[in-house]
Amino acid sequence: MGLFLGPLECRKLLAYLTLLEKWNRVYNLTAIRDPDEMITHHLLDALAVLPFLLEKIKSESFLRILDVGTGGGVPGIPWAIACPAWQVTLVDVVKKKTAFLSQVKSELALTSVVVHTERVELLSPSVVGEGFDIITSRAFSDLDLFVQLAGRWLAIDGRMVPLKGEYPSRELALLSDAWQVEEVHALAVPSLNAQRHVLLLKPNGLKKGKY
Repeated sequence: MGLFLGPLECRKLLAYLTLLEKWNRVYNLTAIRDPDEMITHHLLDALAVLPFLLEKIKSESFLRILDVGTGGGVPGIPWAIACPAWQVTLVDVVKKKTAFLSQVKSELALTSVVVHTERVELLSPSVVGEGFDIITSRAFSDLDLFVQLAGRWLAIDGRMVPLKGEYPSRELALLSDAWQVEEVHALAVPSLNAQRHVLLLKPNGLKKGKY
């Protein structure tokens, strides 16, 4: 994938999957049970986005990331491990999922990760601050609802980066004209025989909070 990770990052990624598999037996965090499928469908699926994102954002330094409806922590946890300079905020309404994420944060010493049990549209000003540079989601909702609920928290010059499976033709057709689609990029995930796409969206010249 053209992504270079050190030994510490690799150990943390595998430790994350070990925790996910262990907790999933009791808390049903993901429908995927097989450890090998967790590697392809969760770990590599999340990491495959990063080379494209790093090329477009052109920054491995501090960025504020919001992962909406993060579930078991994908893509937020793999991104936080691979890019430790980023501050990654994970939001989900399900307490058992955020309890798991807090445990991952503690056990793997992910000091750049912030976990909140909340609906994204109800985040407090102290969490949002000046806004997020990247707001992402995987299987959270369709595109239009995603930008309606989370787009208000985007920083100036920030980007919405939803992750999709098949090319989302219908969702793009229904997307509000308040948003501009900069790019839809097809991803190649190693050992995964399925379509994956990442989108870059930005506000279409409207004032913040009016999306």
